Amino acid sequence: MKTLTEIIREIDVIDTRGDLGRKIAGLSYDSRKVEPGFVFVCIEGFRTDGHKYVSSALERGAAAVVAQKPVEVPEGVPLVITRDSRKALALMAAAFTGYPSRRLTMVGVTGTNGKTTTTNLIEEVFKEAGHKVGLIGTIMNKVGDRVLPVTNTTPESLDLQMLLKEMADEGVSHVVMEVSSHALELDRVAGVDYDYAVFTNITQDHLDFHDTMENYLAAKKKLFAGLDRHSAKPKPKYGIVNIDDRNAESIIEATTGRVLTYGVAKECDIRASDINLRDNGASFYVSTPAEEFYLELRLTGLFNVYNALAAVSVGFAEGIKWDSIKKALESVKGVPGRMEKVDEGQDFSVFVDYAHTPDGLENIIRAARGFARGRVITVFGCGGDRDRKKRPIMGEISARLSDYTVLTSDNPRTEEPLFIISQIEEGVRRVIDRSKYSIIPDRREAIAYAVKMAGPGDVVLIAGKGHETYQIVGEQVLHFDDREVARELLKSKE
Repeated sequence: MKTLTEIIREIDVIDTRGDLGRKIAGLSYDSRKVEPGFVFVCIEGFRTDGHKYVSSALERGAAAVVAQKPVEVPEGVPLVITRDSRKALALMAAAFTGYPSRRLTMVGVTGTNGKTTTTNLIEEVFKEAGHKVGLIGTIMNKVGDRVLPVTNTTPESLDLQMLLKEMADEGVSHVVMEVSSHALELDRVAGVDYDYAVFTNITQDHLDFHDTMENYLAAKKKLFAGLDRHSAKPKPKYGIVNIDDRNAESIIEATTGRVLTYGVAKECDIRASDINLRDNGASFYVSTPAEEFYLELRLTGLFNVYNALAAVSVGFAEGIKWDSIKKALESVKGVPGRMEKVDEGQDFSVFVDYAHTPDGLENIIRAARGFARGRVITVFGCGGDRDRKKRPIMGEISARLSDYTVLTSDNPRTEEPLFIISQIEEGVRRVIDRSKYSIIPDRREAIAYAVKMAGPGDVVLIAGKGHETYQIVGEQVLHFDDREVARELLKSKE
């Protein structure tokens, strides 16, 4: 067991009291999970404040307390006051678990769209090269082939470090993880020693949390700015950047490691050309500083060309041979809820996608337009208690690019569904009249309406929820899977 002194060595300490040489059995930021010998770290959350639960933690046997403001503890209980207890938790967790990321090749993927697909593609590249891989993301966490449940896109810092330790202890050599802007802003990944930071893109999202796009971008840049700082690894660090994104230069300037760029439109290190998009895939040539090769993806859409290029870039930087990279990427049949095709033999196409941002929605509609022989019919809504500014923007995008739009509920949470829809409709009405869209708040009925109206060669896009198997209405979490619903309706369609 480590001592409290060893665990707090890297945190910003303002004041201490008591015996810091005490042996520590564990850490917790939840007073209900404290066990004898644990350090209780008081975190100011969005719903409650951990500083209020010190007495509860002590009753459960907490051996020490770390806080960022004064709290009452009995004589003899060590107390550490730090400037930022949330960041302190991350650094203490890394120290307590023995800095597991230093034993792993770490890839962090950040961006508004494409994180899940890109991490899955990189995972396949590493696996094809013979590595045991860990995956941390929106859909699932994996230790090799063992699947673990997911709570957040990026776990809380203590949970993340425990998971990384579990991976390292089980022989994982490479870890690919989605790194959300929330995680970066809240220091959940402080203390993680990354080898590669991948930037996919940045468009409007999460402004309910970040307030401005400048703040949102600043959060993303933290991953790249921290690459070569205090690293314990001798190998070079890489910032891998989508050069075609308008914020690419800002990310590049922030990167403290080497820079590797990828893209389609501009000159870059890893570039795709002669791109051919179909409803069942995409083919293109990939040029790298070392060689050129041809890729036949089973994923459609220009955005998936970019996702594949990001994976090629990581593989190239890691020294993996091009034929191994090609074999890995061409083997991927799809990613759950990412332009996932629902096929029951009907004479039109149905795709389910997680697109819940303006850029994400535009990407999938443009992709469908590229291969649709008939109309593009889009079904979508916007989540409640989230960024309201994007609602009319998404409405306008769907109205402008789709032939027909069905406005419905997503996860309304505590907001009134019709109010959310009315805000989306503001954007729709700027572009089209009432004959080209419908409002059907019940999501199942909305999907049914789109499927019923679809004819030969049409493409139905069901956007917003993707892989999710639930719908949050008020405080209730109800079972709802767009893919499942679409399949049932297709089977019953005459």
